[in-house]
Amino acid sequence: MASAAEQLAAHMNFGQLGKATELKKRLWFTLGALIIYRLGTYIPLPGIDPNILKDIFQNQAGGLLAVFDMFAGGAFGRMTIFALGIMPYISAAIIMQLLTSVSPYFEQMKKEGEPGRKKINQYTRYGTVLLAALQGYGISVGLEGTAGSQGSAVIDPGLFFRLTTVITLVGGTMFLMWLGEQITARGVGNGISLIIFSGIVANLPSALAGTLELGRTGALSAGFIVFLLLMAVAVIAVIVFVERAQRRLVVQYPKRQVGNKMFGGDSSHLPLKINTAGVIPPIFASSLLLLPITVAGFSAAGQGPEWLAGVTANLGRGQPVYLGLYALLIAFFAFFYTSVVFNPSETADNLKQNGGFIPGIRPGKNTADYLDFVLTRITVLGAIYLVSISILPELLISNYAVPFYFGGTSLLIVVTVTMDTVAQVQSHLLAHQYEGLIKKSRLRGRRG
Repeated sequence: MASAAEQLAAHMNFGQLGKATELKKRLWFTLGALIIYRLGTYIPLPGIDPNILKDIFQNQAGGLLAVFDMFAGGAFGRMTIFALGIMPYISAAIIMQLLTSVSPYFEQMKKEGEPGRKKINQYTRYGTVLLAALQGYGISVGLEGTAGSQGSAVIDPGLFFRLTTVITLVGGTMFLMWLGEQITARGVGNGISLIIFSGIVANLPSALAGTLELGRTGALSAGFIVFLLLMAVAVIAVIVFVERAQRRLVVQYPKRQVGNKMFGGDSSHLPLKINTAGVIPPIFASSLLLLPITVAGFSAAGQGPEWLAGVTANLGRGQPVYLGLYALLIAFFAFFYTSVVFNPSETADNLKQNGGFIPGIRPGKNTADYLDFVLTRITVLGAIYLVSISILPELLISNYAVPFYFGGTSLLIVVTVTMDTVAQVQSHLLAHQYEGLIKKSRLRGRRG
């Protein structure tokens, strides 16, 4: 069956897309949802002077505020209704996953199956509202205390402005969370990842144009720009190679006799990806770093406490504290998320129940220990890969006015989400092909 599927996939091409009606509907729905998201990133918050805000943000942009703006698709820099983006939801999801690992109550809830998953999702939504409200209030206070050369960005500061800002930002985040869930259910790909992906891709042309403009004015040399583009191509090639890399463990199934016939005796492979966690660790790491300093960047104008200005300075782009924390968090979430998505004990039990075993390893606990040993080793390689992809470009471009969209994190998100989405499109096409073959076989059976 597997070989037939591989042969069918090999002969399959995207020219068959016109015949897959269901897939076309999903693609159109995904495109429409992303267009709605992009339109929302240009609707400004009420009570804000966009021109003054633009001037302030250009002076304060850098470090994690630039990262925040990248994840928000430019909405944070324009301070629109989607300024918080989807990051509060991601932060709430991180907290819930941590709780399912350390709290017996949430761990039991996770084991309940579908009902437990629904409860966890509901708690995640509550957490999203709480985090978005806290961040929204912090942004409103920060905006009131921030002034540019032309004055304050807030037209009429006060309680009403803070209230409307919090309500608007929370509503924007909840709408994006709902939109992401709709894309996942009715579209193609992971909705949350596609929202982040579309925000990065939408700003890539302007980032490239800005880099070329720096070369025209002489701020960057032509040689450095060529080197930067070649580095981006090399990073993309490394990402594609590692994301497809697997460690395949041989699984043997013993022969068994039923009557006069022998069954089984086959062997298969248990694939373990080098980067099991995917793009989650850099996103989670960025989310946690962004959470406590949503407003910290506005203190650089002297409107905030001194310690807040110190946080902003240390978390600036290319600063050792920022790079160190970012690397540690990426490595931590690489191991943490791998442990969440792959349970060696559960996999070993499933192999034992189906009569499968790894040659040279006894079924049960020994198999679980062996899987844990192999997974830990390849996760070390995966964590080194993620840290290198995310940190090395930062070290190279931190001293130059190069847009953040050429960093390793943004390229990792773009490439990984593209590969996952293409894989889902291919699976839909494969399912459509099977449906066509089944219908043809039924028609021939009736005629015969």
